[in-house]
Amino acid sequence: GGKGGYSSTEGLNRVFVSEDDIISENGVKIIDMFVRLGLASSKKEARRLVQGGGARLGDDKISDENAILTKDDFGNNKEVTLRAGKKRAGVVELK
Repeated sequence: GGKGGYSSTEGLNRVFVSEDDIISENGVKIIDMFVRLGLASSKKEARRLVQGGGARLGDDKISDENAILTKDDFGNNKEVTLRAGKKRAGVVELK
């Protein structure tokens, strides 16, 4: 197990995005990532998740259903964890 509340991302569903995707004009929509990770079955469901307060990027609640992933979201890491409710999570990794 991990220390201090950090859990390993091994075993979580994972999707890859390139830096080009992230800095492109349209960016990478967070709700699209929820669908690609299987955390939501549709964009509509992903939007409901955000509206209901169940969507998180790391430990931060996502409040904007049109939010896009930015380089800042990754900080110095190569991956960010998206969470749907308490039980389900997936990883977006920069390739």
